[in-house]
Amino acid sequence: MVVEFSSFKVKRTEPYCDVINITNQVQSAIEKGNINNGLVNIHLNGSTGAISTTEYEPGLVKNDIKEFLEKIIPYQENYKHHRTWGDHNGAGHLRSFLVKTSQTFPFRNKSLLLGTWEQIIFCEFDEKSRDREITITIVGD
Repeated sequence: MVVEFSSFKVKRTEPYCDVINITNQVQSAIEKGNINNGLVNIHLNGSTGAISTTEYEPGLVKNDIKEFLEKIIPYQENYKHHRTWGDHNGAGHLRSFLVKTSQTFPFRNKSLLLGTWEQIIFCEFDEKSRDREITITIVGD
């Protein structure tokens, strides 16, 4: 078994539920590595964003995901986290807790095994724009 690490940056995210397709960056990391078959873990180094998958089409990523999360974890709620830290990103932490900061996917012959329309996405849930680092861990042989 071999383990390889890499990372990439996502620059200047938009606050309040930016959804960014990162499939190409993940696939590129696999192609540059020395492992042909295995698993790739994508991890956000932070607690107000998330990694997931979806069909990356405008109605879903610009509206539906945001509207769904706003119904269950609204940004305008007065979360106790705000009083603890003096900021207003409690919803971002809760959304990250729900969606998760890491996901793992299989690959074969250096190609991600995703569904026909499935892409890997990064979601920015914080209240302000950020530069983010995403760590990729590849395990296999």
